[in-house]
Formats: sequence, C-alpha cells, structure tokens
Amino acid sequence: MTGKAKPKKHTAKEIASKIDAATTNRGGGKAGQSDRSGLEKGGHAKMECPLCKTTAPDIKSMQIHHDARHPKIPFDESKLINLHEGHVAETSKPRPGVRGSFKK
Repeated sequence: MTGKAKPKKHTAKEIASKIDAATTNRGGGKAGQSDRSGLEKGGHAKMECPLCKTTAPDIKSMQIHHDARHPKIPFDESKLINLHEGHVAETSKPRPGVRGSFKK
C-alpha cells in the first residue's frame, strides 16, 4: 500500500513560501521595538491615546481603540498626541538607577 494520496515530496512553491515566511521581518521582538514605539521618524506608531498612552498607526485605528477601551468618554481628535510632530521621546533621557555598559 502506498501513501494514501499524500504527496511524496514538497513542491517548489511550498518550500519557497516557507522560506519567505521564515525570513520576512514582521517587526516583532527587539528588532522591531523602535518601529513599534514610533520614536524614530519612520515608525508605525504615529498617534498616542492621551488617556492610556496606547499607540496606533493612524486616526482611524485610534478611533477604534477609543470606542473599545474608553466608551464613556467622547472621542476628540484634537487631544491625540502625534508622535511624529517634534515630540521628544522620554526614553532619550537617562533614567536613574540604570547603568550603562562598562566597556568603553
């Protein structure tokens, strides 16, 4: 009896899609942290909720967040914080109690 209609080998298309999926940068982990935070100019997070400091890439996403998380408070676009308009990042300031590297 053979393989019950299972293919014996992987197709080139299947192998290529697995390699492409494995090597694509999805912006997660430490490598995508600056992109998600919006602190650099090219980051995805452009808007920040003034109530809970959650970030979103655009106003439409921020409105969805606001309707889901803060339903009792009316949505006001003027109160949103745009992270790409000269907003100084708080992480650029040295934090107390955090030591730098000993290597010089």
